[in-house]
Amino acid sequence: MSIHEECGVFGVMTKEPADVAGFCFYGLYALQHRGQESCGIVVNDDGLFVSHKDLGLVSEVFAGDVPASFPKGTMAVAHTRYGTTGGTNRNNCQPIEVNHQKGRMAIAHNGNLSNAAALRSELELSGAIFHTTSDTEIIAYIVTKERLAAPSIEEAVSRAMNRLEGAYSLVIMSPQKLICVRDPHGFRPLCYGQMPDGTVVAASESCAVRAVGAEFIRDVEPGEILVFSKNGIVSRKEHCGKTPKKLCVFEYIYFARPDSVIDGRSVHAARVRAGEVLAQTRPADADIVIGVPDSGLDAAIGFSRASGIPYGIGLIKNKYIGRTFIAPGNRPDQVKIKLSAVEEVVKGKRIVLIDDSIVRGTTSGRIVSLLREAGAAEIHLRISAPPFLFPCYYGTDIDSRDNLIACHHSVEEIAAITGADSLGYLPADRLCELSGGNGYCSACFEGNYPTEIPEDTGKNRFEQRLSERTG
Repeated sequence: MSIHEECGVFGVMTKEPADVAGFCFYGLYALQHRGQESCGIVVNDDGLFVSHKDLGLVSEVFAGDVPASFPKGTMAVAHTRYGTTGGTNRNNCQPIEVNHQKGRMAIAHNGNLSNAAALRSELELSGAIFHTTSDTEIIAYIVTKERLAAPSIEEAVSRAMNRLEGAYSLVIMSPQKLICVRDPHGFRPLCYGQMPDGTVVAASESCAVRAVGAEFIRDVEPGEILVFSKNGIVSRKEHCGKTPKKLCVFEYIYFARPDSVIDGRSVHAARVRAGEVLAQTRPADADIVIGVPDSGLDAAIGFSRASGIPYGIGLIKNKYIGRTFIAPGNRPDQVKIKLSAVEEVVKGKRIVLIDDSIVRGTTSGRIVSLLREAGAAEIHLRISAPPFLFPCYYGTDIDSRDNLIACHHSVEEIAAITGADSLGYLPADRLCELSGGNGYCSACFEGNYPTEIPEDTGKNRFEQRLSERTG
């Protein structure tokens, strides 16, 4: 068990036929950090959907002649995926495409439905046949069923939302419309921007909007349905304000790119603040502060500023290895493949080491060992999140308490297990300072679930892959 990226969704709509696949290609590059297992693009060529999806990174899936094989179009949706449980499967590559009596639909999803198992069972008993193990197909089924009776695709989506529980940020493409949907709690981010020629871009993060040359307009509100068509933009808010806002606070701590802004809060600023809070509440007597690349770097800067201890670059990340890297044959310590210590910086020094989380403690122990081998005199491990104590049903890859080290050991014991001289976590009651006043979900830290806890998560069914989520 380890923390992994969320999925990334992207969509584009132009006024005239254009290379919309190219927009998606660069948008997915900007969102690659959110998922490195698979990716896909679906282009709308005057009502005809053309797609390419496969396992691998964006640069691998869309290599060679693949980009040129897409026609010009006025709309496209795209997705980069990390499945939070279960095996990687080509069938689960997104966007998912549906052909039904009233037309076509392509859907890209970021999030986890907390009632996925119950919905799937209900659908199967009514005759539905599933081809994937992802939540997204469940959403597609429900939207399609509603569409057969609804007067429009956006009305079908609105009706479907009455049945969906948990986290979902969606970009949906029909022959004539591009639709953005965010669940009423707003667990996962979603935003849109616009280019000077009127081209509209939707994405999981603002960094992807800017990457394709669009101006960021705003975040999609929790519960909002945004409909883009040739007639302009329509916002539907019948699901807004029904529940408290609960953006996953781990978006600020780890998932999102530091140059993104989510719900008006800079991710970089949130992480710097986490470091400042750590310096105030979990101080250490040390010579230098270093961060674990990448998400620990901003917090390390904050710790340094607040403590007055110099900041240094003590760990270097191999930029050419994805986070899903698996070494062939005899596998050396993968931490040493991904990270290396700068001996000149750390040798003989008392170090404050900033990381974003500890799950099992294995990786943290290896990083501490790496610094010891480089000659570090002391290592004071500081974590820019509280300890993980509870399962997450909304997308973070924590499905039980069994492998969570903080559920079975004290802070002092975890420090000893990882080999650190001391250990300090971000206090849970200070998480509010990261969100900048936004409502947030901290259920994996505090157990305060904003939805009903599912009795059946679908585990150990369908070859233990029903709960393989969409990210």
